[in-house]
Amino acid sequence: MKTSECKYCQCLYFTANSLARKIEKLAIESWKEVKLPPSHAYLLMLIIEDAGIQPGVLAEQMQLTPSTITRFIEKLEEKKLVVRTTEGKTTNVYPTPKAKELLPKLNSCVKHFYEKYSTILGKEESARLVANMNKVSDKLKV
Repeated sequence: MKTSECKYCQCLYFTANSLARKIEKLAIESWKEVKLPPSHAYLLMLIIEDAGIQPGVLAEQMQLTPSTITRFIEKLEEKKLVVRTTEGKTTNVYPTPKAKELLPKLNSCVKHFYEKYSTILGKEESARLVANMNKVSDKLKV
């Protein structure tokens, strides 16, 4: 059944979550090559891009809570992809050489994911949808 035909199709909560689940499936498929969940992969790309980044900045960039970021960092540490250093009260997160070697594959996954959803939705519709979702999300400061 189409989402637009479901009983709660007029509900933002229902519709947004339905879309999120479908996008998550596409993303997971796109990120299989690197054996990381999409959220971990995007976090790792931020860390590679800005070696020594602090968890609080990562939380802001990823729009996630600090505790979630900590859990993600721990998972990446287990995979030997990042290391944390602490100087006083400041924690910095660095990519390992293994993570840096993974960057071309991570970029390939981003490209594959974009190609997958933009083929389904169309490039213009995809860009419009992302822009509108950003605008709405910025208005809903919760």
